[in-house]
Amino acid sequence: METAALLAPFTALEFLQDAFLLTGEGPVLSGFNLHPRPKACASLSVLQHYRIHGIRPRRPEAVTPQRSAATNGKKGDELSSRSEPKFCDLAVFGGKAVRLVRFHVDPQDGKQPHFEILGPLMELQDWALDVHWLAGDKRSLLCVATAHNSALLLDSITGSVLFQRSCLEGCLLYSALLLVHESWSDAVLVGGTVFNQLVLWKPAGGGTERVDPELKAPVERRLLGHSGVIFSIAYLQEKGWLASASDDRSVRVWGVGALGGPQGNCGDFKPACLRVLYGHQARVFSVRLSPGKVFSAGEDGACLVWDWAGGGKVVCTLKGHRAGGVRALAVSEGTGDGERWVATGGADGGLRLWRMKPNEHGKEKLEDAATEKLTDLKFTGHGSPKVVCMVGEEDKHASWSQSKLVVCTDQGTVYQYSDGQWEMLWKGTPEFQSYCLMETTTVSLKDSTAKMSLCAVGNLSGSIQVFPIAHPQCGVLLTGGTGKIHSLIWQETKDGIYLLASGSEGLVFRWLIEVQSEENPPSSLSVKPLPSFLLPRGAKRWLTAAVRLHSNTQGGLWVCGDRRGSLLLFQDGGTREQKTVDDRRLDDCLPTGRKQTHGEEVEQRAPGGDRKSERKEGADSLLQPLSCLFGVHGKLGVTSVSEHQGLLYSTGRDGCVRVFRVLLVAPQKLEGKSNGKSVENKGGLQLEVLRVQRACKGMEWLERVLILVSDIPAEEKDEGHLGKEFENHYKTKNLSGNLEVTEASEEKENFRGEEENTEDNGREARFAIIGFHAVHFVVWDPVRQERLLAVPCGGGHRSWRLWPSHKGVWPGHGALVFIKQGAVMASRPPGAASSRAGEAGRYEGWGLREGVHGRGIGCVCRLGAITGLGDAKEAQRGEERWEIVATGGEDTSLTVLALRPSCGRVKVLSVITDHISSVRTVTAVTRPEGGGEDQALSALLVSAGGRAQMQCYRLVVGWDRRRLVPSCQVIQVASHRLDEQWERRRNCHKTVKMDPETRYMSVVAVDENSDGCLLAVACSDGAVRLFSVSEVKHQVDLLWETFYHQRCVLSVAACSLQDRKCNKYKLLFSAATDGKIAVWDLTDASSLWTGASSRGPAAPIPCFSIHAHQSGVNSLAVRADNLGHPEDGCRVTVASGGDDGQLTVSMIRVQYPNDSPISEPLVSPQAQFQSAEQLHLHLDSQCRIPLAHASPLTALKLLSPDLVVSTSSDQRVCLWRVGSTDISHIGALCCHVADAAGLAVWEGKLTEEEKDKHKKMGFESEREIAICRGSPTGLNVTHQTAAPFLKDQKTNDEVEAVSETGDPDCQTSNEGGGETPAEWRHQSGADSSAETESEVNTEGGVTASRESQGEGGKTGWVLVCGQGFQLLRVPDAERRSPRREK
Repeated sequence: METAALLAPFTALEFLQDAFLLTGEGPVLSGFNLHPRPKACASLSVLQHYRIHGIRPRRPEAVTPQRSAATNGKKGDELSSRSEPKFCDLAVFGGKAVRLVRFHVDPQDGKQPHFEILGPLMELQDWALDVHWLAGDKRSLLCVATAHNSALLLDSITGSVLFQRSCLEGCLLYSALLLVHESWSDAVLVGGTVFNQLVLWKPAGGGTERVDPELKAPVERRLLGHSGVIFSIAYLQEKGWLASASDDRSVRVWGVGALGGPQGNCGDFKPACLRVLYGHQARVFSVRLSPGKVFSAGEDGACLVWDWAGGGKVVCTLKGHRAGGVRALAVSEGTGDGERWVATGGADGGLRLWRMKPNEHGKEKLEDAATEKLTDLKFTGHGSPKVVCMVGEEDKHASWSQSKLVVCTDQGTVYQYSDGQWEMLWKGTPEFQSYCLMETTTVSLKDSTAKMSLCAVGNLSGSIQVFPIAHPQCGVLLTGGTGKIHSLIWQETKDGIYLLASGSEGLVFRWLIEVQSEENPPSSLSVKPLPSFLLPRGAKRWLTAAVRLHSNTQGGLWVCGDRRGSLLLFQDGGTREQKTVDDRRLDDCLPTGRKQTHGEEVEQRAPGGDRKSERKEGADSLLQPLSCLFGVHGKLGVTSVSEHQGLLYSTGRDGCVRVFRVLLVAPQKLEGKSNGKSVENKGGLQLEVLRVQRACKGMEWLERVLILVSDIPAEEKDEGHLGKEFENHYKTKNLSGNLEVTEASEEKENFRGEEENTEDNGREARFAIIGFHAVHFVVWDPVRQERLLAVPCGGGHRSWRLWPSHKGVWPGHGALVFIKQGAVMASRPPGAASSRAGEAGRYEGWGLREGVHGRGIGCVCRLGAITGLGDAKEAQRGEERWEIVATGGEDTSLTVLALRPSCGRVKVLSVITDHISSVRTVTAVTRPEGGGEDQALSALLVSAGGRAQMQCYRLVVGWDRRRLVPSCQVIQVASHRLDEQWERRRNCHKTVKMDPETRYMSVVAVDENSDGCLLAVACSDGAVRLFSVSEVKHQVDLLWETFYHQRCVLSVAACSLQDRKCNKYKLLFSAATDGKIAVWDLTDASSLWTGASSRGPAAPIPCFSIHAHQSGVNSLAVRADNLGHPEDGCRVTVASGGDDGQLTVSMIRVQYPNDSPISEPLVSPQAQFQSAEQLHLHLDSQCRIPLAHASPLTALKLLSPDLVVSTSSDQRVCLWRVGSTDISHIGALCCHVADAAGLAVWEGKLTEEEKDKHKKMGFESEREIAICRGSPTGLNVTHQTAAPFLKDQKTNDEVEAVSETGDPDCQTSNEGGGETPAEWRHQSGADSSAETESEVNTEGGVTASRESQGEGGKTGWVLVCGQGFQLLRVPDAERRSPRREK
């Protein structure tokens, strides 16, 4: 086995000046070139199965002032000689290993920057916590600090220990820092002990002579104060500061004076604690120092920047990781202008980079987006402010200081705030004093590039005053009925700007307004009335949101939201229903109040003296909605509707964001789907909700959606060049976190905004949710589950405006203006920012890699594969083949990923955060779409987990032709919770409510059809439940449940059988914590699913039971194979792994009804059947490996009929060959994923590129895993069989897997077989030569097929998930094994 892709937590970061960023991910060392933009440039695995915890560059001179050293990254290391070629030597360490690597930063042979391994892996007897180069020695000596408070002098050339010294304080260290001037005698070690102390001591005793290593060194200084263990230590020589990060959530800065130096100085005799910094909400993992600043990162996922001069206050919070905290932190030295880089690596596998810039005063000042201070704008006008609006925010180049505020009071007066002064713009008539409603907008002047701001004010009598803010006297009075104006909505398009006014009796009046610039008067408004909308009948008939779409064939479309919580679709110029109204209502529709006939032209003199011309068009008809989603947002109403890239986003006060679209379908299809809530649609247009996104708990009042801007622009299309240069590099192109959906096909109609790019049409974007959470106004990121902005405004029920909101995009900063208790408040002083961004000192962030899950991946499911259509040659060779998988984690999220095995690239397609607890299991029913197997992929995805919650989605994965990457569209089908099911039961008060802590442990699809699927679920309350999922009804129903096991059911599996008469049978296998496996016959379950049976389901009884383990069974894998003769039935292979670390494989013989009975004696007395209409089962054989793993076996799968893959928390992935009577160990691989919990396996075709790469590439650690310490390296195939196998023979009666038994208890791949490395290499060459003439495992059994050279061979894939994931390739030569005849 060999690694094809890896995503693990970043545990080491280091900057090389300001030019490169070095990262450690598992055993993989990677480099990023920071100029001109951050981009990956090199990657290599260097530490075998150890995880990198530190990278130390070598520098020629000693530490000088303004340089700092840190536990996980010493600053001031310069690149090697400026002579050609340029390179830098690195000491990479982690676990108990150290290795030297050379980084060629500027190669002269035309290659990209790359890594070169200089020497063998040096393995120590203790964990290495810190490594330091001895600058004054030319022998390449290393000083190493180990975990048991010892120091080593290591010869990096030979790998031998020259000198070792221990401290008298012989306790365990959690962190260590080495300070070395030039030689061993100058070394000073600072250790963070398990007793919450910092101890300073000198390994060489401070003298030039060698000290007896048996004599332990005393403690020179002891720093007390922490109440938790110390995770990280940093030292700044310029200031004499020593910083420590602890488990007690604090950072302490000590004044220790000069440490190290020529004589190994230990600093001040009594060091003082200068600062105690509390600000993190969890443990602090890393700390770094720079002049005037302290950087700390912790488990709360935040990197805090502390200002030393400001009393140790937090001046900036850098966030960007999803969950699990920040595991690595690095800060560059900075350039001459004071700029510096900050890099954070998260437990979610994400890598983020910030560029910090100083302000005009030369001090770094960063904006804290988490909380804001309020500023009273001191309103001085008459009356009390009721409505606040913002002018000039639509200009994306305008700064916060250039924005103007407009306030309307209860006296009907409009005031403007500009340059710190309030001035009156317009004073309304008395009818505007009791009630007023105001909205503003900015429009472009006709035949000009200038812009003008308009204001509309409505009252109780139906009058609407529209005027330019720059010239309030040039306004026009419009009439919107005789009743109250409930809402005003501006909508800007290319044709002009629309004004919508919701009046009484459900009428929505509309006008098209154009602004024309003239010399005298200065401006004029051209108003054109449009047909009004008629809302459905209800108690609250007024609009709250509207957006206009453009269709090539349907004309203008309006998607609106009303106060009743409904979403409505109206059409402008297409087919519409007409309704004649009386003369009184026609008068209400006119802007002047005069009655008009069709085609009549009205001339009106505005208050400013300008002449308006209006043409009445279609005033005798009211437009009714073509489609209606009644009450989807609840009774509290819709708050906003917006459009982005062809998809619609609506928010409401029900705490939900709904993503939906407009569909053009055949009219006959609409008649069959009518549910009484939608108006008949003659035009074939319909609103369809794709999915629902909830905000955080307690955040029910949502206001709108803001699209998140990309963190980094798309890189140049140079993936092919880079991919061939270093195959283990993980691409970072377009990792800004955008969630992409399938691009609509050319045959479908596109409905998009007026100014949207058609190339991005139909692609769901990643968005932030703004709303009110308790007393705070919050901008919430639902993917990362964090606040982007929080303002204590007092809660909802107030007028507010957010800056900037140009095109509904969140740029990463903002300011809020709102009204509170009659005062106009702002979250930022108006004159505080002078630049567009906020703000001198605003930082820039890059997402070098998007994180996946920060708290561990508990389950994984492969959906299928798609092939890119960008390059025909690449598609034919299979180089653009992407594997699509879905993962569920403890962070309550589902993630859809695309993996490209040929280069190891990983792309996040979608993140779903609908679960309220951890996701423990996921399954899918997949089918290809789009006319080809690899062109599109459609899957019904089912996820389940804690709180007895189940979610169902339809995923459509296609190929984005513009970005040349896969894209995913998520459609929510249904959801289900047991407590909701219980509340809907009759007389539920008489029954005991289900346990709210019930967890769904495992789910499997038993059967499927075009409407949905049948699911079996293992539950923690001891029940096995059967559910049906209907995509048409959008619901999940519980069919039956049984408590046969009487204890927690851990896993379920299913298989399908078919006899010679084409009768199909369904078997379900369930396993619990008692180690028993129950077999259920679900053949008759289809009658319950389809509703053919009117009676209630009877309590099911298992038809067979197997005792397989001594404790819980964590995983089941089932496969059915038909035997040679039809009367022999079939054989079902059941592989199980449990908490006892045992692997059990049970062979069950199944006899179909009405077939001849099995003549062989029954092994198990449980197989006694009375009815001939049932399946006959008996245990044919059972094999066990008592110690298959050193810890509980967490997951196993069947890669082929006779090949089992298993994994465990011991971080080993094992291959097993299953025979008819025994199990043989083939090989094992130490994976780099901790806490392995999920496993997915599949077979695929080996491409030409992968075949060539398999011969010459591979991870260095995997080539060395099978070699004893000190043996030569260079094995091409890592693992081979422990004992040779003979060629198998296939009989006509039965296909059996028979092999000689190797050592069943072997712990590593090279144990038990007794082969020498030479024999292994010989066998490896033999297997490689026979790669194209292999035995291929198919679904029906093992068949021999001789493949040609052009077709390529089969390869197996194993995806291991836990704290990250690792994709392994199982070559065909390793999967097959010859067998002898029984």
